[in-house]
Amino acid sequence: MPLPIGDNQILLGLGEGPVTQRLDRANRHGFVAGATGTGKTVTLQVMAQAFSDAGVPVFAADVKGDLSGLAMPGAPNEKMLARAAAMDLALAPSAPPVIFWDLFGQKGHPIRATISEMGPLLLSRLLELNDVQEGVLTIAFHVADQEGLLLLDLKDLQAALKYVADQADEIGTRYGNVSAATVGAIQRKLLTLQTQGGEAFFGEPALDLSDLMRTDAAGRGYVSLLAADRLIQSPRLYGTFLMWLLSEMFESLPEVGDPEKPRLVFFFDEAHLLFNDAPKALLEKIEQVVRLIRSKGVGVYFVTQNPADIPDTVLGQLGARVQHALRAYTPADQKGLKAAAQSFRTNPGFDTAEAIQALGVGEALVSTLDEKGAPQVVQKTLIRPPASRLGPITPPERAALQGQSPVRGVYDAAMDRDSAYEILQGRADQAQRQAKAKERELARDDQDGGRRASGRQTMAEAFAVTLVRTVASQAGRELMRGLLGGLTRRRR
Repeated sequence: MPLPIGDNQILLGLGEGPVTQRLDRANRHGFVAGATGTGKTVTLQVMAQAFSDAGVPVFAADVKGDLSGLAMPGAPNEKMLARAAAMDLALAPSAPPVIFWDLFGQKGHPIRATISEMGPLLLSRLLELNDVQEGVLTIAFHVADQEGLLLLDLKDLQAALKYVADQADEIGTRYGNVSAATVGAIQRKLLTLQTQGGEAFFGEPALDLSDLMRTDAAGRGYVSLLAADRLIQSPRLYGTFLMWLLSEMFESLPEVGDPEKPRLVFFFDEAHLLFNDAPKALLEKIEQVVRLIRSKGVGVYFVTQNPADIPDTVLGQLGARVQHALRAYTPADQKGLKAAAQSFRTNPGFDTAEAIQALGVGEALVSTLDEKGAPQVVQKTLIRPPASRLGPITPPERAALQGQSPVRGVYDAAMDRDSAYEILQGRADQAQRQAKAKERELARDDQDGGRRASGRQTMAEAFAVTLVRTVASQAGRELMRGLLGGLTRRRR
């Protein structure tokens, strides 16, 4: 007979009895940890499909590409069938509905965000800016907001920074010093981001969060898979993007308290990339989002090699804990092992630290929350086999699924409406036209003045000629009179 579980639970595996996750406590977050090759990805796959079957939409990053097998029914091998039989499970191949996403638009629908939505804090983290540079970037955002300049894509931000640099004297008196060198340093960081493919992420149409919270006609939650095999090569962009997505959910979704089941479950793979070298302000932001987003009905599950990768302020908020095998070869490994063991509620039947090292592939120590929200005693658990395919799907299969996507055609073509770049470029063009018009006007004035001066000179010359002629005429007449008078006297 099948394992007995409650109506509001999903089955994770088998320990001393069925090991389950309560849906009404799934918004209390969790983690899946373990060394490479111990079965984390399969556990994530099992959990994602179980949440989907329960009507909960899921978002997950596919870092290695093999999680894409979720989209196709599995072909269980003998080992999987034997495990299912040992757990008294009927392993029927099936697959949840899947939507593929890709920041670069190659293996899924493009995901875009505007520069304004990203904000100066996360953008500074992405660009690895120092405090002074972050301050100037914040000023650029504020000035753009004050002047109605939409910051949608990278060229908008580049134009806004140039504007701030050009108006540095005026802006500096109001908001603080803005040096050309600092603006130049930020522009170089933006250029680097642009060459790494970051330009494809910023722009419109921006992602509508409701498209991550879809259910199909059968009531199953869609699994949104982010193709991250290329994205993970830019770890800052990967971590910053996922943090932005969480922040957008936190700021946009209404409060729902503790629902019967989450509105969305979010799996954050390679979670250490979010916390590595994170400044204090960002860590505080992460802690705030994780602490408060559960009341928005969103559960966040961090997937990483060691729980020690997650700061204690965040780790303390994670209710469901799935720990695969860890190896302790170095002092740092031993410290991480100790931290992992101490994160569980002790089971008197075994030593937790020793059990973590002895786990086989597909086995884990699991502790979830009970109906009162308290951690349950940790159990050695055999994770249930997945009903969907193990391993990646083929490109033709991906293309066929893309053609059936419920958001087909919504995000595939980029938009470029008038924003800061176009507005500032328009102002510059208008100023240039006005300057040229002024130059032409001055040139005409100079030309007209020259003609007037030339006219005055001509009149003077004509008067002089006339005067000379007049004088000459009078002199001639006097001379003739004199000559004629002399002749007359001689005749007499």
